[in-house]
Amino acid sequence: MNNVPLDADRADTVRLSVAEATALGMRALRRIGYNDEEAKIIVNHLLDNALCGYGFTGLPRILAIAREDQTHDARTSDVRYPVKIANETPLSASVDGGNNVGYIAAHRGADIAIEKARHGGLAVVGVYNSYYSGRNAYYVERIVRAGYACIHSSTAKPRVLPPGGARPALGPNPICFGFPSTNGPVVFDMATAALSWGDVMLHAHLGKPLPEGSGFDARGAPTLDAQQALLGGVGTFGGHKGFGLSFAIQALGLLAGSALTRGQVQDFAFLFLAINPDLLIPDGRFPQQMTELVTSIKATPKQPGVTDIRIPSERAFRERERRRQEGILLERKVIELLNAL
Repeated sequence: MNNVPLDADRADTVRLSVAEATALGMRALRRIGYNDEEAKIIVNHLLDNALCGYGFTGLPRILAIAREDQTHDARTSDVRYPVKIANETPLSASVDGGNNVGYIAAHRGADIAIEKARHGGLAVVGVYNSYYSGRNAYYVERIVRAGYACIHSSTAKPRVLPPGGARPALGPNPICFGFPSTNGPVVFDMATAALSWGDVMLHAHLGKPLPEGSGFDARGAPTLDAQQALLGGVGTFGGHKGFGLSFAIQALGLLAGSALTRGQVQDFAFLFLAINPDLLIPDGRFPQQMTELVTSIKATPKQPGVTDIRIPSERAFRERERRRQEGILLERKVIELLNAL
């Protein structure tokens, strides 16, 4: 094993063990109104993000949750209520998230998708009346580890400007695909925004400039100032193709129930499609075929200077095991802000 840590220590960072990071996150979430069960669901998700190398969707995301108006409203029991199934068939469920943060509501949605796919071979689940669901790959990996292929998309309130637009009209709109193989889950997760909203918030907390061309202020003018981008938004990736994909995902959000909460067609919703591969590929052969696909792609002749062809999720899963031993690096300022909530 490489003795050099994945993340280099700096004067402005602190290295925490998984146990220490868990305790820090639990304390912060309790202070903003979450009970132990809820806090544990959220922290498990955030720490897995950090272990996989996505620091901006780790414990710093608690700072974003704390700033969300719905978090403060959720402290009153008459506004927040348990996640429940509003409508269902043997193969589908429409899930009312109860105004709970998406880490909790989407967690329940993924569980329902697994259960229905186990009985019917196929499941489509929409979750609405929620917000902030975190990293799509986290839910998809759970569904894939249960034995199912999965497509998962999520929409949100407008944060992303369409090409030529002066104000946001789309959510960050990530989409994720997952497939079982004999070597474990293969997961591809991508956002259609040029920069995740969590990353914008982290840059704002740390006072760091945004990447060139990613942020726009309240007038729709380009900006490197993350604080100004919080008042405006970010762009889509990949020009018109990224915009087209983001638009399609926004429409999938309508299927998931995004307009059921407030009657707004641009709002939060999470869609899960879980498929038992045996429905199409009998005798349990799909996982082996998936492994063969990965092996074949990685065996492609390489260009000069290239040592490996990396498959989606390969880096994240490999680094996760190392960081369990090496610990998680957090900005000292993030720790101070979490302790000051």
